[in-house]
Amino acid sequence: MGQMLVLGGTSWVGGQIAHEAVVRGHDVTCLARGESGDAPGAVTFVQADRSRPGAYDEVVDRRWDMVVDVSRQPGQVRSAVEALGTVASHWTLVSTGSVYADQSVPLTESSPLLAATEHDEAATQEYGEGKVACEEAVRQLRRHLVVRAGLIGGPGDRSDRLGHYAARFALAGDGPVLVPDVADQPMQVIDVRDLAAWIVRSAEDGVTGIVHGVGEPTTVGGLISLSAEAAGFTGRLVPADPEWLHDHDVEEWMGPRSLPLWLPRSHHGMGMMDDSRAIELGLDRRPLAETLADTLADERDRGLDRERRAGLPRPDELALIDLRP
Repeated sequence: MGQMLVLGGTSWVGGQIAHEAVVRGHDVTCLARGESGDAPGAVTFVQADRSRPGAYDEVVDRRWDMVVDVSRQPGQVRSAVEALGTVASHWTLVSTGSVYADQSVPLTESSPLLAATEHDEAATQEYGEGKVACEEAVRQLRRHLVVRAGLIGGPGDRSDRLGHYAARFALAGDGPVLVPDVADQPMQVIDVRDLAAWIVRSAEDGVTGIVHGVGEPTTVGGLISLSAEAAGFTGRLVPADPEWLHDHDVEEWMGPRSLPLWLPRSHHGMGMMDDSRAIELGLDRRPLAETLADTLADERDRGLDRERRAGLPRPDELALIDLRP
């Protein structure tokens, strides 16, 4: 088959892309620092720090049928394009819906973007601006594909966002569980395995341009209901409105003291990303219930009561429930 280079193949998404490419018969090389984990089996691993000179010396003398980059740092993407742009037949950048200037409205691939950062390193609060700069670098290439992903979920998710509710319902059993009172908030979740498979197929087919990689439209309420079903939850939901949660130092979206996936209205567009072009290009998505069931199995393997990167610790949650009227 083809020669694929994955820049960042030890990360969750990059690793899944590398794995899928191997399954499809490609000769895969992953170049990364290796700090996010191990590269998948059956790949060639090149350890390199992309922020340092000479990072691509071991891979620049080969012809690559496909390059896939998952970096969010503009300097890394710019240096990769400069070093490898002439030896890559097709280039894919995994970007994000966070690039859009107005995320309160439904989003299409032509919606206005944030201003790109001019720096080589983008801080966490400049995630969207940094990805815009990454996209600008890749658009210099003749054959490029930019995949603007929405919320990604599935087994192995290191953010702990999607798995929070299923894991909490499983841990709570017949006890109460606190949820944000935003049942109608739009939401889209794409399984990392479906996203990776589609990215590899799109690279094989030489697809170019900009496209959303997103899940089927649903709501936070629908996602919470499916999570409870997956866990066999028999307890009581305790909804709390966003203002009350903020007053009690509970954050939205993600983080160690949060209720994940709740977003302010200024960001509801992240759950309303147009998927029509992706469907035309062959994106195949498994049911969200299947993703949640597999995510819960992964959560059980890692420990339902472990310290999490997202979601309230259970004692804090129960203390807040006791304060509800």
